[in-house]
Amino acid sequence: MRIGLSMRWWLAILFALIAAVTAVSVAYVLTVRWERALLERAEETAAGNAFSAALAIADAEKEQLTGRVETVSEERRLALFLYEEGGVLLTPRESFGIDVSEVPKREEALAEAEKGRRFLATLPEARATVVALPLRGASGADALVAYVPSPEYGTSIGILRGEIARSVLLAVIVGAVVGALVAFLIARRLRRIAATAAEIERGSFDHSLHPVFRDEVGELAATVERMRGRLRASFDELESERDRLSRLLEQLHEGVLAVNRDMEVVVANPPAARALAEPHLREGSALPERWPDFSLRDFAERLFEPGATIVEARVLSDPNHTYQVTGIPPGRDSETAVLVLADVSERERREQGERDFVTNAAHELRTPLQTILGAVEVLQAGAKERPVERERFLGHIEREATRLARLAKALLILARVQTGTEGLRVEPVALRPVIDEVVAGLQPPDEVEISVSCPRDVAVKGEPDLIEQALFNLAKNAVEHTKRGRIELRAKPLHGTVAIEVSDTGPGIPFEKQERIFDRFYRGPSPHSDGFGLGLAIAYQAVRALGGVLDVKSSPGTGTTARIELPSAIAPRQVA
Repeated sequence: MRIGLSMRWWLAILFALIAAVTAVSVAYVLTVRWERALLERAEETAAGNAFSAALAIADAEKEQLTGRVETVSEERRLALFLYEEGGVLLTPRESFGIDVSEVPKREEALAEAEKGRRFLATLPEARATVVALPLRGASGADALVAYVPSPEYGTSIGILRGEIARSVLLAVIVGAVVGALVAFLIARRLRRIAATAAEIERGSFDHSLHPVFRDEVGELAATVERMRGRLRASFDELESERDRLSRLLEQLHEGVLAVNRDMEVVVANPPAARALAEPHLREGSALPERWPDFSLRDFAERLFEPGATIVEARVLSDPNHTYQVTGIPPGRDSETAVLVLADVSERERREQGERDFVTNAAHELRTPLQTILGAVEVLQAGAKERPVERERFLGHIEREATRLARLAKALLILARVQTGTEGLRVEPVALRPVIDEVVAGLQPPDEVEISVSCPRDVAVKGEPDLIEQALFNLAKNAVEHTKRGRIELRAKPLHGTVAIEVSDTGPGIPFEKQERIFDRFYRGPSPHSDGFGLGLAIAYQAVRALGGVLDVKSSPGTGTTARIELPSAIAPRQVA
């Protein structure tokens, strides 16, 4: 547990403590010396009084001894007791209000006096002195024991101790005040340094220091001031570099994200926010998950694994957008990884369009080419010598060549629309001539009847070749799967649109295949099941390019109906 105590307080307490220790030490030494001096003075006074008392009673006769002792005791203000040889008390037991039994060290003092030696002992606790002297005189006494009270000794000691205690208290107070003043001055200077350091911590470098005294605190202030100047210059340079980097990132077409180990965004430019559909993506935001089939967080977390290298992934965010994600692991002294999100949708569309065009062309051009080659072979085999046969096969060649040209044009238009390199030219298209042209190009079995139901004034907005190609593929698909029965092509106007339907009485489409009918070359789970080829897929792409809707409804055993809805238009004047 930390206790927060201001320096001005603990420094004042420290000064007071130092002053107290110093004062107590000095007081102790002075008290000992003064007590010793007072003790010595009390002993000298007591010895002098006892000696003068002994002189005063030494020449007294034995019968006058008691009166003389009493008189001297009162005059000298001490208790006197005279003993003869053998320790027999010659004077009364009480003298100057003191009973002989109350005299401390009486036995020891008497023994010394009987041996002819002087005895002197000061008793501080009793505030008195015991003196014993040997006697030789007319009184017949051999020893004198004097008990000398010293009240001035105790009073002096008490006064001395009181004065010393007051001096110690005064020293403590003075020390505390001086310490508080010194601490206040030092703390004030340190607070200025701390305030500047706090401003630096908050990123502000405008709070300057101007140290006046060149002591240790002044040197500290000067050091902080130099540090402030250098940090300000460094931060200004970093700010400039960051602004340049920010402008550079904003001008990039690729999205750039920098993330830390907690999967928090450190840097994000506008293209990255647009790619992730997160307009408020900024520093501190959690790395978003906007792609259902790809976890960007899992991808980024792998960059922080030991030994991670640069990795790439391709993500289909929606049917119209594809991104190439490049992950760069953090460097040796960095805690952030970089994600680069490149929108490759246009390139993908272009490449896919090129692949689709090659596939579609290879598939769709094969039938008219085979028809033309077959007609040429028949003519070369001798049919050219027969006028009727020659004209019939030349008509096949002309019709298929014309269809081949329209087909190639339609495929090119579709490829360019899908890749975005060229817009679609929309114009009013009368449907009846287009449907008649489609029917003319069909070769149904003998047991299949084809009927057309389309008013002459029905027209749609679109591109003629794409409309014809979509209708031809649907009708051709109906012919291929209808062995007997009827195929009907009909068109009818709706509210703002025109519905074009191609119906057959074929076997229908199994339920398990109906969700995949627009997939290229789909054949179903069984290797022996009939596939869809490219016809429906091309028709679906053409209708989407025209801005319409294609829907196929089928029930096994009851036939199939393909329905196209396109925007309605006024029929061209020459078709009406």
